[in-house]
Amino acid sequence: MWLQKELRLSPFRRGFHLITDEIEHALSAELRQINVGLLHAFIKHTSASLTINENADPTVRVDFESFFNHAVPENEPYYRHTYEGSDDMPAHLKSSLLGPSVQIPVSAGRLNLGTWQGIYLCEHRNHGGRRTLVLTLQGE
Repeated sequence: MWLQKELRLSPFRRGFHLITDEIEHALSAELRQINVGLLHAFIKHTSASLTINENADPTVRVDFESFFNHAVPENEPYYRHTYEGSDDMPAHLKSSLLGPSVQIPVSAGRLNLGTWQGIYLCEHRNHGGRRTLVLTLQGE
């Protein structure tokens, strides 16, 4: 089976946000049909990204945001792409560092994530707006 859906997320504030539940909800009926498979999640934006990491302690998300703001600061004089605000070019760089997609194995009708793993939307803009994911599910 191959299936592809677009999932439109509500706007999130800048930061790292768990979206595992939204993805599972969007694919709940289809996931149940897969014994062995793979989910590919792709974000259709250049100033936000996806990653998989710790899903239990919210301070991890705060630390991620702090680290990336320190590693890729705003208002650097060497940024030339500044038309959309001081957070735009840093958002593009952060997105490139983390990447636009994740792949998750599907086993026995469920995402086969580790006990402490979750899927993050990494919103790098102050006002990024609604984000769209392309979810491609394959398996048997």
